[in-house]
Amino acid sequence: MNMYKKLVTNSLIFAVGNLGTKLITFFLVPLYTYYLTPSEFGMVDLLTTTISFLMPIVTLSIFDAVLRFVMDKSHDKKEVLINSLFIVLIGFFLISLFYPVLIILLPFDDYIHYFYLLLLVQSINTILTQYIRAKGMIRLFALSGIFNVFTVLIFNIALLMIFKMGIVGYLISIILANIISTIFVIISGKVHHDFIIKKVNIKLMKEMLHYSIPLIPNALMWWIMSLSDRYIITYLLGISANGIYAVANKIPSILNIVNSIFFQAWQMSAIEEANSKEKSHFFSNVFNVFSIAMLVTTSLLLVFLKLIMGVFVANSYFIAWKYVPFLLLGVVFSSFSGFLGTNYIATKKTSGIFKTSVIGAILNIVVNLLLVPTIGINGAAIGTMISFAVIWLLRIKDTREFVNIKLNKRKLFLTLFFVYVQIGILYLNIKLGNLFQIVLLMLIILLNFYEIRGILEKIIIIITKKSKQSK
Repeated sequence: MNMYKKLVTNSLIFAVGNLGTKLITFFLVPLYTYYLTPSEFGMVDLLTTTISFLMPIVTLSIFDAVLRFVMDKSHDKKEVLINSLFIVLIGFFLISLFYPVLIILLPFDDYIHYFYLLLLVQSINTILTQYIRAKGMIRLFALSGIFNVFTVLIFNIALLMIFKMGIVGYLISIILANIISTIFVIISGKVHHDFIIKKVNIKLMKEMLHYSIPLIPNALMWWIMSLSDRYIITYLLGISANGIYAVANKIPSILNIVNSIFFQAWQMSAIEEANSKEKSHFFSNVFNVFSIAMLVTTSLLLVFLKLIMGVFVANSYFIAWKYVPFLLLGVVFSSFSGFLGTNYIATKKTSGIFKTSVIGAILNIVVNLLLVPTIGINGAAIGTMISFAVIWLLRIKDTREFVNIKLNKRKLFLTLFFVYVQIGILYLNIKLGNLFQIVLLMLIILLNFYEIRGILEKIIIIITKKSKQSK
């Protein structure tokens, strides 16, 4: 299959899973803002973000190795699975020994048992979903995401709306959804046939860890940027301010739909084309189209930002719109950085990914400490945007030894300029501001019409062919 066609085909499959998953997650925001106070929502956001931060440490980032090693035909897939699960269980046992310390250090000691249970079930679920994805069960991978979040929806309605269990109900919903989703993947993917204890292989385990351990600092730096925002805001402005910031982060999750759809397919394409002679041309073309898709979506969200916030969140959270614009650009630059990060993964030179992430994380903390006390919550949003932008720019230069990506600089930076003008109009709150924003959106679409038309044509061709084959 043509490399572009395969990328678009896989993206469409992931789109089905991600659209369902992200849209349901987004539509849960009104439920959370109605049944959880800003303080409660700030607390659960802090807990779940802390888990995301600790997962790479506890699992030694082994889920990244699962994708890469299962796709490598020279390795036994069943060996990769059992060894990765073995590492997860050892990691969970070790962090359990730190229970007396964590209950003192973490600000959610009342929910520490839910914290541990959620950490375990999410780690196992991630390993298994990465495994079926690497085996080529892309449809099942996409479906498992929908199944997981739909289960969260059902339990949220029951435990928050009906039984009014608050934070505990929220956490139990996520735990049960992960357990049920894991069982669904095991049964549907017939993964239980691959659980063969005798395939525990110390040599393979060392090889996988040699690959995954250098990715831990990168994952930590990524989450330090997110976690430091939460803790600095909580410490300086209070837990309610973190609840507002958490809601503001839900809007960029819409933009993350675009990134997630593409990135899951792109990781596989990048690995498959790692040794291709045409990879520089391929990577350049894909990045230029992907960057435009992200920025056009950002522009569209800015046009309807206040309307979205007015409809989907409670009045006490409406002020969160002020912190969304720079968080949207943070997602944009994060996605650009992630795109370049796949070059390290595809070539198995994961140690090179560390330095740019460290610089970004340190910069984020410094900017947060400087701006949050002076301008409030938006200081964290601006810090996130700046740090990811710096990582992206550093990686452009750093990855040239793997692949030389040629940017369409004129279109990219002119589009970025128009987006910043949109943000300025939002904050100035001028008359006919929404009309000016729509004009800017149209200018962005006209400027990038060739790329947008190309994306739509490829999607239409593939959908048309698939519909004909199904008849």
